[in-house]
This record gives sequence, C-alpha cells and structure tokens, in this order.
Amino acid sequence: MADAPPAPRVLTDEEKEDRKAPKPQGQWLIDGKEPLNGDERIKQEDAGLAVADRVREIYAKEGFDSIPPEDLAPRFKWIGMYTQRRQDMDGEQTGTLTNAELQDRYFMMRIRLDGGQVTPQQLRVIGGISADFARNTADFTDRQNIQLHWIRIEDVPEIWDRLATVNLDTFFGCGDVPRVVLGSPVAGVSKDEIIDATPAIREIKENWLTRDEFTNLPRKFKTAISGNRRQDVTHEIQDVSFIGSEHPEHGPGFDLWVGGGLSTNPMFAQRLGVWVPLDEVPEVWAGVVRIFRDYGYRKLRNRARLKFLVADWGVEKFRRILEEDYVGHTLIDGPEPEVWPGYRDHVGVHEQRDGKFYVGVKPTVGHTEGDQLVRLADLAEERGITQIRTTPDKELIFLGLEKDAVDDLAEALEKEGLSARPSSFRRDIISCTGLEYCKLALVTTKQRAISLADQLEEKLGDLDVPLKISLNGCPNSCARTQVADIGLKGQIVTDDDGNRVEGFQVHLGGALGMHPDWGKKLRGHKVTSAGLDDYVVRVVENYKENRTSADEQFRDWVLRAPEEQLQ
Repeated sequence: MADAPPAPRVLTDEEKEDRKAPKPQGQWLIDGKEPLNGDERIKQEDAGLAVADRVREIYAKEGFDSIPPEDLAPRFKWIGMYTQRRQDMDGEQTGTLTNAELQDRYFMMRIRLDGGQVTPQQLRVIGGISADFARNTADFTDRQNIQLHWIRIEDVPEIWDRLATVNLDTFFGCGDVPRVVLGSPVAGVSKDEIIDATPAIREIKENWLTRDEFTNLPRKFKTAISGNRRQDVTHEIQDVSFIGSEHPEHGPGFDLWVGGGLSTNPMFAQRLGVWVPLDEVPEVWAGVVRIFRDYGYRKLRNRARLKFLVADWGVEKFRRILEEDYVGHTLIDGPEPEVWPGYRDHVGVHEQRDGKFYVGVKPTVGHTEGDQLVRLADLAEERGITQIRTTPDKELIFLGLEKDAVDDLAEALEKEGLSARPSSFRRDIISCTGLEYCKLALVTTKQRAISLADQLEEKLGDLDVPLKISLNGCPNSCARTQVADIGLKGQIVTDDDGNRVEGFQVHLGGALGMHPDWGKKLRGHKVTSAGLDDYVVRVVENYKENRTSADEQFRDWVLRAPEEQLQ
C-alpha cells in the first residue's frame, strides 16, 4: 500500500491570501467545508461506494422505485451508472424538462478499463453481460471504457459478480472522483515507446483509488499517463497528464501537465516544467489530486474543474504548492518533449519491439455489440492473443501476433466490419452517445456519424491527410468538438421552411498535437442534420481544390480560406 495521506495543513493568513480564489469559491482549506450547494451536501453526507451495498441489499430486490433521488443522482455515478434518456423525448425537451422527467428506468453502465487493457476472457464476459442484460448494446468510449445500456437495477448484482470473476468493475466510472486512467494502448510493446507506464497506472488503480480521501472531489478528475512518443492519450485536455520524456541526465521518465479540459469553457493543459521518474508518478499524481480536493472550486458546478484553479494560480504557484505541501521535495526540472508530427493512433499493422506485430482496427464511432465482443474474443484466443487494448480514439488493438498470423486476423476482422485499413473519414470520425441515450443531448449523433462516414466514402472515396470529424449532441464536448478539424455541436435549428429541426453549430480547424488550437466557429452558420452530408462534402472538396500542396493540413487551410469556401 502507498503511504497514508499527510494531515491537512493549517494555513497562515498569508498563505490563505496567496491561495484563495478571486471570490469565495468553497475551497476547503480557505473557506471551510460547509456545503455551498446541494451536490456538496449530498457528497458530505455519504460520498463513496457505500451506495453499492444498498444496490445489493435493497434496490435490486425492491426495484427502481425504491431508489431515493439522492442515490439515483448523483451517488449512482460513483458506481459507474447513469439513468438513460426516455425514448419518447426529443431534443426540444432537453432544455425544458428536468433530469428526473427525462430519465428512463434503465441505466447506462460504464465498465472501467484503466490503460485500455482487456483480455479476451474479459471481453467475452463483457459480451455475455451485454447479450444477457443490455439488449446486446456495447460502445467503446474515448476514455478507453466500454459502456452498456438498458441495464435494469435488478440485474446489477449479477453483472458485478460476473465482472469480478475477471477482475473488472464499474466503480468510479463516473462521479466527482478520479475517473479511468488513460494509457497508451500499446504500452510495453511499441517501438515508439520511451517508457512503459503500466506499473504507475496499476499502482494508482490498485493502491490509491481505494482510499476514502479521493471519494469527494469538487468535480470529475481525468488522468492520462503514456510513455509513447506518439503522445497517444490526448494529454492537452486532461486534468493531469504524464507524457513520456527523455531527460538528458536521468533518462526515460515523464513530463507533467495540468489543467486541461473542454466543455463550455475549454482550456489547454499547461506544462509544469518538471520531469517525473516512473516510481514517483503515483505520488505526484496523488499530490495533484489532493490540491484539487483542498483548493478546487466547489461553490459553482460549472467552475469546479481543476483548469479554473490552474488558470487563476498559474503554473509557477501550482508547482510551488505541489512541491512544498504535497510531495515534500523539489521536483526535477525537465525539457519539453518533442511533439509527435503524425497520426497519434495505432490503426493498421505495426511491428512490435519484440518482433511480433499488433493490429489496430476501427469500429465506426466505437459502436459494437455484445455478440460481436464474444466473437472477437474467440478470434483472439484462436490466434494465441492474450492482450487486447482499447484506445482514446475508440479503436481496438490486438497485440502479440506472429507475422504469419497477421493477414489471417486482419481478414477475419474485416468480415466483422473492423478494418485495419479504414478510409481517413472512418478512421477519424467520433461521436458522443447523443439523443439515443443521453439526457443532455439535443440531437442524434452516433447513427448520424455512421451515416456521414458512409456518405463521405461513397462521394469522396478517401483522403490523403488526417481529417478529424466530431459530432457532439450538446455543448459539453464529450466527443472533443473544439479540437476536431470539423467539429459539429448539436443544436435545435430552424430550417428553410421555418421548422425546428436537429442541426449543428460548425467549428472548423481545431487540433491537438503540433499546433493545438480551438476550432473556428463560423459566426451565425448552422447546418441541419439533413443537410450535413452535403455540407461536409462541399467543405472537403473546397479544401482539396484550394490547398497549396498535398501536405497542407485541413486546419491550416481553414485559417486562410475565404468565408465562402467554409460555408
């Protein structure tokens, strides 16, 4: 076990003045712990996983109506469950009805896969649960989890028991806690790897997340740890990230970033300028989480993310307080890692550093089914594969193949609709859950994204450069709208005939990586869902016709293109 947490400091008046928010925000070490809103009161009364016992002892036996509202939301988030949207509610009702009015008697359940690591046996169990209890639904997420739908409260104990047989669970899948830890999907095998982060991810998952001190944070907390040169975990938009870095004196380790996040107030993470060795990553991670716990803003939910604290403090103060109060020693200065210039994902066939191969395939927008998960587990085991990984781009990767088995597996996966050679359009399109299940959504996204990929392939064939397309059902940017080449934010819009219909606000030219930037919002420009295919085809054709060279990226063209070519 890791060491016990240090006792909270008693701050001097000077220290409080140095660390307080511009206005009182409910910072525990500044303003005290008196709850300032209903969510904070509920968490103080009973935060953590105690609700799991009530599910087993009461709710699964007595049914949905036995669940009190304060357990249903927010406490069920701590066990990885949200009520899903009623099927008879359209997007117009999202802004006018309460969550209680919009919710169904069924749940979305999020199965946590830290580092995206899953075995064929685990995949088979998840597939069986999907088939037996979730109407065969299953979706890979951009946080490397698997989500199921149509879960009844009566079935939850058996689902948990089945997951436990293969060392899986749903705990801390949602809620004001450290969420799943993103990790490189090819950790331990990639030729591009600087250092394998798996030991740090495992230590955090097994020895730190079980502690009561992390059960009540101001809001959700997102972590990414990757030692791969491809920087394959979207570190620029996480609360805390550790990215592979070669120190000229100390060797392989990690560069530390804090304060990223999207939603309605997007901010890029910032480097602290420190290099962290592998064995110190869990300790430093815990220090960052504790700062968030003690100084994060709890008064208003829409300002209760770490990014707001980092923006107000600045990275120099954040580093100083992390070192002095939470780590207990000066961190090592580190050089900024080189930015990976190409694709960050792992689609296709790649040789591993041990001479074997891995195959990365893309289910369109991450959609799959329980029966298919069972078949994929069978395909893997028949070829001696013991490791499968999910990715932040909703892909699936099969590790450890002998060379003579690669083509056979790729062909079998192609028959499943999972291509190792997808078009650029299918490779780079993602969406959120959308109106089908989400109570916050205004428009349909997942099926709309699948249809859009089909139409782009039919009308344009393929594209010779990456083109990230994101469809999001609301402003919260679960599908990373602001950092996509073509970001589409769901809205109810008025069509040419005056009808209120599903549509999208358009953002163009967003990016992570070499030149991170937010997408350019086209003032007053919205497109209906029905007109989306024609619009995207038109913009991509304008780009192909007017780019200065085959190497000019879409985002660079957007910056100089006249407005009429973007409409």
